[in-house]
This record gives sequence, structure tokens and C-alpha cells, in this order.
Amino acid sequence: MNQLEPQRGKAEPAGLDVVVTTMSSDSHTWNLVFLQLLLEELGHRVTNLGACVPDELLVSECRRIEPDLIVLSSVNGHGYHDGLRVIRALRACPELAATPTVIGGKLGIAGSGDPDRQRTLLTAGYDGVFEEGRSVADFRSFVGGLPAASRALPAPADRVLTADRVLPADRALATDRALPTAARTLPTATASGVLR
Repeated sequence: MNQLEPQRGKAEPAGLDVVVTTMSSDSHTWNLVFLQLLLEELGHRVTNLGACVPDELLVSECRRIEPDLIVLSSVNGHGYHDGLRVIRALRACPELAATPTVIGGKLGIAGSGDPDRQRTLLTAGYDGVFEEGRSVADFRSFVGGLPAASRALPAPADRVLTADRVLPADRALATDRALPTAARTLPTATASGVLR
């Protein structure tokens, strides 16, 4: 083989494989779209399972995907109770017992910041708890500290979401660039309808 010839081999993919989901009682989706866009902006690959995901489906999809991170988000105020049930199911599965898993959003109806609630969720098996009102920077820092996260590459910016239209990135107006970067990337749907 010529030494100047490029080496052909399998390149290690950059970034993490992340599953983003709600739990069975939560029908909200905008929080999932935001998380997906944020994670993709950080260079990670995201499978968005959507709203009202039954525990069995969540576990089976995570077993199939073998993600590097599972992110559960709740907006309806039942995240604490649903989250305790879901983490038990995830941790009972040998393939997922050590997968980093976090929960966030509106976890209770009595407000956020309850240290007992956070401690209980961490003790139950979550690696991070990000209740509403907590900084997105905390979540980004957590994700950035995971193995392989340091290899993440910027997501391609070939499309820009403006208030009323989608433009190629090179035609975006200067005012559109003032939007948070995560709000300027569009999710894509797979054939099964799951956002990717």
C-alpha cells in the first residue's frame, strides 16, 4: 500500500447518542423540541420519542438505540412521581442500568427547588435533576462532562428558522441571527414520525 494513500477505517462518531422523551402522563412537546435543538447544536445525535411515552416503550427503544444519555422532560407537574417509576424500570434493565439519565422541567405542582425531591430522584438512580428555573448552562455543563461529549462537533447550520419563514443560512437577516442559535435549527422527522 502506498504510504501517501489515505487510510480507510471506521471513524469514531463525534458527540453522544441521546434519547429525549416525556413520560406516559405528559403530552407536551415544545420542551422536547427545545432540548433536541439544544443538544443538536452541541453536536449530539438526538432521537426524540415524543409525548406520552409508555414506560415499556421507553425502555425498549432505549435498549434498541443504546444511547449515551437519556433525557426525560416533564411540563405537567407530575414528573417527580412519573420519574420515580421510570427510573426504576430503566435501572432494572441490565443494558440501561449504567446509562446516564437525567430528568428536568416542572417536576411537581408545588413549585421547584425542593431539595428533598431532588435528593430522592438522585437516590432513585438519576444522574442529574434540572428543575424548571435552573440554568440551561447547568444542563450544558453536565452534558459536556460526559464521555464522548468533548468530541461533539457543531451541528450544520444550513437552515435558519426565523419568526415567519425558513431561509438558507447564507440569506438569513442580521436580525434573525439575534435569535438563540438553538431556535434557528429545524428538527427533521424520520419515516416513522419520530423527530431526529
